[in-house]
Formats: sequence, structure tokens, C-alpha cells
Amino acid sequence: MILAGPTVGEENKLQFRQWAFSLHDILARDYGYSSDTISLLYDRGEVEGSGTERIDAACDLQGIEAELARLQSIVKTGDQITIYLIGHGSGSDEESKFNIVGPDITGIQFAAMLDIFDQQDMIIVNTTSASYGFSASLSGEGRVVVSSTRSSSEKFDPVFSNYFIEALDSRNGDRDKNNRVSILEAFNYAKSNVEEFYEEQGRLASEHAGLDDNGDALFSLNPTTAEIDGRLAEIAYIDNLVDDTVGLSAEAIRLKSRMQDLERSVFILRGRKAEFLEDDYWQQLEVLLVDLARATGQFNEQVNPVEQSER
Repeated sequence: MILAGPTVGEENKLQFRQWAFSLHDILARDYGYSSDTISLLYDRGEVEGSGTERIDAACDLQGIEAELARLQSIVKTGDQITIYLIGHGSGSDEESKFNIVGPDITGIQFAAMLDIFDQQDMIIVNTTSASYGFSASLSGEGRVVVSSTRSSSEKFDPVFSNYFIEALDSRNGDRDKNNRVSILEAFNYAKSNVEEFYEEQGRLASEHAGLDDNGDALFSLNPTTAEIDGRLAEIAYIDNLVDDTVGLSAEAIRLKSRMQDLERSVFILRGRKAEFLEDDYWQQLEVLLVDLARATGQFNEQVNPVEQSER
């Protein structure tokens, strides 16, 4: 779901249009998405010249509510929803807003609208100016949230979006060369290129992107799998769309979903290790790993019954 808000000035209009349309086309070309799985809510819902065919609705409250309702009707437990915001942000803390057509929407409002997706994995990439407060409102356990700025005082239009999209283009951000791009890889690619951009310009950076994936709304500027933020983002892939349940029985599909839920719970628990007494942490981790091993064994029995019976 791509939300591209309105702007003023021809230069900004062209830039936002380029980012929104490029992201749409890259997802379709490189990651297997289709018109059924990409929704673009753009400005007032149309543009002059070519490109209108990509647009599904205007980026206004009515359009956002309608698209979220449509998503709710088609997603399944364990599906991944990615929301990408392009445009202007304003305000701070509880009053932080994403500028849309008509009355702007606050982070708290948008967070409440997303509460219906408590059975889905969610990635939110907020590339607007002054994005921090809005992004912090969307933080939650099991979510990966990227903010192009670290505070609401960073009000100049960021270039982060340009490099995040570049990371996806032809999988430029695929650092580990597994032919997939994770949110962590895309974030680090964009962050590095933003820093180089300001160095080459001889300017102090007016934006500092952060990532939160443990639900504490404290965004890390340097997320890694060894730190508090970064573990979930490492396994959150842009191309998480391939239907790998074809040919599986209903029971095998159920077990596969169970395995994915348990794997996700393990990553979340590891990210929250500092919040637990050591004995409690290891006890909870052991329960999850045992359940995961049991579900994996049952899944393998469903998929390869002959092979399992010979062991």
C-alpha cells in the first residue's frame, strides 16, 4: 500500500510522482506483485499525462479507510502488509501528522486504523519530513517501522525515500547476495547513501533515519541483528508474496502457518531479552523452540510421509 500525499511546487510534485510510480513499477517488475497486490493512493487520484492507470484512489481519508477495509477482507493470518508513505509530515508527538488531501491524519488516528491487522505481519516505511512522531505512534510488537527522520524538528524534505527505493531497484540493497532484499538491508543501503549525499554536498545532514522492530518506539539509528532493533527487520523481506502453499493439504498449511508464528515469536522474544530475568527468558525461549521443533516435525510428516516413516 503506497500512500503519496499532496504537495505544492512543480519540483516536489514531479519528485513525489517519480518515487511513487517507480516504487509501484519496481514491486511489479522485480518482486512479483500485481495490480491486485499493490494499491497506490496518490494525491487527488489522477495525474496529467500517463500514469493514472497505476492509481487506485486519492490519498484522502475516505480512500485510506476504503483501502484498509479492502485489505482486511482479503488478508489471511500470517500475511505481510507493507505500507509506504511519501510526502510531507508535520507536528510533533501526539499531534504528528501525515499530510493528505483534506484534513491531515495523525499518527494516533492511523495507528487505530491499523489495529484491525493484529494477525498480520506489518512493515511501515515512513519517508516524509518530520516523520518521527507519526512513526513512533505506529510502533508495536511484531512490527517493523522505518522513519526517515529521528525527530519532528527535521522538517526539510528527506532524500531517504530516493535511496530506499534505489535499494529495491534490481535488488541493489541485497548485501548478503541471497537474491532477496530485507527491510534491514534496504534501510542500511539508504542510510549509507543519504550520508554520502550530504557529504558530497558539503552540508550538515538534515535527516537521520531510524528503525524500530521491537515495539518500544525507540528508533535505532544503527540497527543490527546484534542490537535491540534489527532482528525482525532482517527476516522481513520485500518479496514476501510468493504462495508456497500450493499443493499442500489443509493440515500442512495450518502447520506451516504455526511454524511461521513460532519463528516470529522467537525473534520477538530475543529482541526483548533485556526485559526478562535470565531464567524466565530461557524458560520462555525453550517452550517456543520445543513447540517449533514439534510443529516442524509434524509438517515434515505431512509433506514427506514416506521419507519420515523410513527414519
